[in-house]
Amino acid sequence: MLEPLVSVNCLRHVYPDRTEVSLCGLEMEVNPGEIVAVLAANGAGKTTLLQHITGMLRPVEGSVRVFGLDPYEDFERVRPRLGVVFQNPAEQIIGPTVGEDIAFGMGHLKLSRQEQDARVEAILQRLGISHLKDKVPHYLSGGEVKKVALAGALVTGPELLVLDEPFSQLDMAAIKSLVSLLRSVSREDRTAIIFTSHQLEPAALLADTVYVLNGGQVAAWGKPVEVFQQQAVLEKSGLQAPDLFRLVALLQQGGLEIHADLDVEKVAAEILAAVGG
Repeated sequence: MLEPLVSVNCLRHVYPDRTEVSLCGLEMEVNPGEIVAVLAANGAGKTTLLQHITGMLRPVEGSVRVFGLDPYEDFERVRPRLGVVFQNPAEQIIGPTVGEDIAFGMGHLKLSRQEQDARVEAILQRLGISHLKDKVPHYLSGGEVKKVALAGALVTGPELLVLDEPFSQLDMAAIKSLVSLLRSVSREDRTAIIFTSHQLEPAALLADTVYVLNGGQVAAWGKPVEVFQQQAVLEKSGLQAPDLFRLVALLQQGGLEIHADLDVEKVAAEILAAVGG
């Protein structure tokens, strides 16, 4: 059995202003190639969790292992194997142009200039942003900034991609495009992905496994289709089930024998069959 890429057990962190974030009911694993969503309302500790996984914070209690290492103590060994996009991606873009910024993260790979240029061109094309290569990042739109930051995270070929609220401020078309891209990264590159979100619809489209956090505990975990049927648990956690699951629950209460599913066409077919359509 493969060792998990990420293993988290009972985190507690105290910030310098004495603000305490406790996730001491949390046990979580991320396996190779797996896409894991951490779902919680704002302020529940999602970002703090990711900062521990990426080695930016050290817990005062509990343990975190990434690639079998302590990401804080072994930061220099862990970080080159990670790709990270923060909640405010503009803060991590430091290059004078988009192309130079993307190339900046490859310094540790010791590639030739020709190899670096080839990688930059390839990732720009993959994300559909080749036209931005010579642009000054300061003048990019919010959606473009997200794509540039993601390009910088992916250009090194990371084993694990860590994303903090990647779907915030995106419309549905942009969400579907990003979901498709991340699925291809997971499938083709065998890159594991862990992302946080307070939006359940994108998680339903992307995640293999979801964890719902509430009060420092894992309130629910499992496959999206299983977790999203637990509406009472989600509401108690400050979240709302996707509209499709809420509709199915209402119809079930009305006596229709249908099943919840992530596929809207399958649900529609069941509804039509149940009403004799």
